[in-house]
Amino acid sequence: MAALINLTPFRLHSTSIPKHQSRSFTVRCAKSSYNITLLPGDGIGPEVISVAKNVLNLAGSLEGIEFKFKEMPMGGAALDLTGVPLPEETLSTAKQSDAVLLGAIGGYKWDKNEKHLKPETGLLQLRAGLKVFANLRPASVLPQLVDASTLKKEVAEGVDLMVVRELTGGIYFGKPRGFGTNENGEEIGYNTEVYAAYEVDRIARIAFETARKRGGKLCSVDKANVLEASMFWRKRVIAIAEEYPDVELTHMYVDNAAMQLVRNPKQFDTIVTNNIFGDILSDEASMITGSIGMLPSASLGESGPGLFEPIHGSAPDIAGQDKANPLATILSAAMLLKYGLGEVKAAERIELAVLNTLDRGFRTGDIYSDGNKLVGCKEMGEQVLKSVDKKTPASV
Repeated sequence: MAALINLTPFRLHSTSIPKHQSRSFTVRCAKSSYNITLLPGDGIGPEVISVAKNVLNLAGSLEGIEFKFKEMPMGGAALDLTGVPLPEETLSTAKQSDAVLLGAIGGYKWDKNEKHLKPETGLLQLRAGLKVFANLRPASVLPQLVDASTLKKEVAEGVDLMVVRELTGGIYFGKPRGFGTNENGEEIGYNTEVYAAYEVDRIARIAFETARKRGGKLCSVDKANVLEASMFWRKRVIAIAEEYPDVELTHMYVDNAAMQLVRNPKQFDTIVTNNIFGDILSDEASMITGSIGMLPSASLGESGPGLFEPIHGSAPDIAGQDKANPLATILSAAMLLKYGLGEVKAAERIELAVLNTLDRGFRTGDIYSDGNKLVGCKEMGEQVLKSVDKKTPASV
């Protein structure tokens, strides 16, 4: 059975490199014990993190790996405890760990807070603090779940794409930003979409490396017909493309890309785009797979621990009801093992266990269809644990 995530691990080096010479990420050398920071967060976050922790522990024990977990508050939970969405102690603990696994943050309770006191601000601060800038979001339609897609079977079947999103630049971080008054005395709100050359270059190289190890095709998504920042983005991506003559580079405007993702998603192999476009397109791509509850993500930097998290939100409407799908968080744990720690065998053990659990017909409500077994978050976790224990990964 094929692995769920079609990506070879890589490390970005900060030194300059000659033209045509690739630079890449390399996972850390495996060791027997790791410190993992767990950030359960809000809503369904604690439920899915609890399940993923159990799966990590079992997979690790079967491969001779020991995990030392430290659970820390973040998001709304941290606001209630400490008054800030990312306490200094949480960030310090995360920085000192080998990897960070996040559940979900946010909820209606904190929606009316001032911006600096919103749970989402804590997530932005965490990404900045860990200096992660590359967000990798796979979207693959599994054969077991092709009927769960909202698209026709012939459109969804066989989709396997990767969105590489720039994570720490662009309009989410650009300055100036804020509120003010225009020349007519009217209230305004404003943000700035800005990228420096090094920011575009480093994410472009990661995207080219990713595409090289997948299908050899990279589509850069921008809005270069309107936005100067996108014109600059395209200019830099084209320049970096000279280092990767073996990768086919195309460009697409973001509005067309949004349409093409639902019209013919199989045309895409690897997509690279800026922060805000990547935020939107990766969520759209996730629904091709049938549920946002199935998809993991990895956020990586030049050094230090990576941040691994499911792409779904905190889902406060179902929090505490044992309805959450834990598979995205379990698969995020697998990405943590593979791309954060270099423990490929343990990662594949988890990936195969997820496939086996689906093969046996177990489904949470978001991916349920007639003829399958409807289970809750805890039971899905128990079934994955059974599969982890009995499945032996193929040789790497």
